[in-house]
Amino acid sequence: MGLLARLFGDRLPEGFPGSLAPAENALAVAEVAYGGHLVVTELGLWLPEGRRVGWHLVSKAVWGQGILTLVEAEETGAAGEAVLLADREAVRFALPRPGKVPVMVRQRVDSSIRGRHRHEVAGGGGIWFVQRKLPGRDGSVLQARPDPGVDPDVVSAIAREAAEELR
Repeated sequence: MGLLARLFGDRLPEGFPGSLAPAENALAVAEVAYGGHLVVTELGLWLPEGRRVGWHLVSKAVWGQGILTLVEAEETGAAGEAVLLADREAVRFALPRPGKVPVMVRQRVDSSIRGRHRHEVAGGGGIWFVQRKLPGRDGSVLQARPDPGVDPDVVSAIAREAAEELR
């Protein structure tokens, strides 16, 4: 464990079900009311079941009234160099003693975003384009998250063109 993690990080909770990558450190830990823990690391947010969500796949994280609400995105395909995303259902975590977790989640999500743009599509709806830093790696990725109901072929064409323009 690095010096900064020893000075400012938290220890992994007893029985942590995940397996941290080399040089990945627990930066903040909070117990979830119904069991398990949330663990913030440089690479993502570990959920109670022992699965890490990379910062580039956190669509939304909201803290309020003792609840951290998380919307995770999943990669559904590619359009050229752009990655197509769809949001999963929001998941809520009650944190009786949140400590630094909510603040660190916000900081990590915000710092992963390099830029964002909304493109409205003829016929209704639109596509969010977000350029995100990939945790633990150099470089970034262009993500395209369409509103529900937007034609997938239209999304792919626009996302492919946007990725080419960014090159």
